[in-house]
Amino acid sequence: MRLTREATKGAVLTEAELFERVRLDRDAGCTFAFANGCFDVLHVGHLRYLAGSAAEADRLIVAVNDDASVTVLKGSGRPVQSAVDRAELTAALRMVDYVVVFKDLTVERLLIAIKPEVHCKGTDYTVETVPERDVVRAYGGRTVIVGDSKDHSSRDLITRIRTRGDS
Repeated sequence: MRLTREATKGAVLTEAELFERVRLDRDAGCTFAFANGCFDVLHVGHLRYLAGSAAEADRLIVAVNDDASVTVLKGSGRPVQSAVDRAELTAALRMVDYVVVFKDLTVERLLIAIKPEVHCKGTDYTVETVPERDVVRAYGGRTVIVGDSKDHSSRDLITRIRTRGDS
């Protein structure tokens, strides 16, 4: 039985739970798009990236960086919100089916384990500059660039909030 997107959406899962859901959904004929990021302070750029990602397949998996990896990637003082909160907020978006928190600095391990048909990245990349492009190609997937131009960032939003808070 193939579950509708409405029946699956919004689940924050452990990796083991995600792998089982993917197996079941794939057995039912579903395809998967995979997106990832820190999602520290959600903004319209995130929404457009995830909407574009969801349009690529039957199910959208979003991998959210854990707190330690966000600090390494974004610097001191980040993340602003915990991984648990960021995962829950991301899962609440209507286009998202499954969310998993991951501890690695890249998503290569998850891509190899899940083998989504489509790996989606935002417009701050080109297909040629996506770090995991060769991994995705090796298992037969494709890499796509989705979302709007990179005119939005959590860093800029945090700065605006802090600046206005000082007034």
